[in-house]
Amino acid sequence: MALNTTDTPELLQEQVSSLLIQPLETASIVLAAGPRIFDTASPLRIPKLVGSGTPAWVGESEQIPDDYTAEFDEVRLMPEGRKSVKVITRYSNELARQSVVGLDAVLRSRLVNDVSSMIDDAFLNGDGLNDSVTGIFNQPGTQSAPLDLASADTFLDALAVTTAAEVTPNRWFLNAQDFITVRKLKDQNGRYLLESDLTRDATYRLFNIPVTVSNKVPAGKAVLADISQVAVARDTNPQIKILDQRYAEFDQQAIRVTARFDLGLLHPEGVVILDSTAV
Repeated sequence: MALNTTDTPELLQEQVSSLLIQPLETASIVLAAGPRIFDTASPLRIPKLVGSGTPAWVGESEQIPDDYTAEFDEVRLMPEGRKSVKVITRYSNELARQSVVGLDAVLRSRLVNDVSSMIDDAFLNGDGLNDSVTGIFNQPGTQSAPLDLASADTFLDALAVTTAAEVTPNRWFLNAQDFITVRKLKDQNGRYLLESDLTRDATYRLFNIPVTVSNKVPAGKAVLADISQVAVARDTNPQIKILDQRYAEFDQQAIRVTARFDLGLLHPEGVVILDSTAV
């Protein structure tokens, strides 16, 4: 029996109209981990008690010492000069009408995703230069520990660092390839050290602490952190503006996406940076 193929182009058109192949990429991880978020467009100063005196044992009717002292500092976020991430893309009205997919919706989604990814990468690896964000790996005052991917003890040593600082960590951040290496580690009974959490999809735990995997984490490095000590100042989430008149003389439209964030550590000792070069 012969097949009727006269409507094949229409069928393909319908299939393609609901399909857009996106690039393979890393999902956002820092905001998803649950840091403290402060919504502000102005400079933010968070007071911080860094030291205090010691109370004394005082007997009945004895004079109470009045030399108790306290030392304060502050965490400063979102300075006036903090720059935003911004992007504009232009497209012709002809292209918008001829596109198989909804071009404006596709571009909006793509631009928001790219801006969010750039912000997330800055949260980890930002160098703070030119009024940009200083990422966790470059924040001052963090603790350090060696990273030996062939030994489970390296992670226990990092936990010992946090314990000595009276910190309760609640998140590991690992590079994807390093994660696979660690995934192969077993205890003396042949059981894998990384345990899957069946109550949370494919979440893994290392010594009972959740593990976040991302290629935004540099290979050969890792982070152990009390994520509640990570503060994020948020001026605006990625915001979309359609510019339908700005390029009217070219018969074009444009989409503008902007976002402004900052990051700091409330207690830098609550973050341990593991580095394989320190082994």
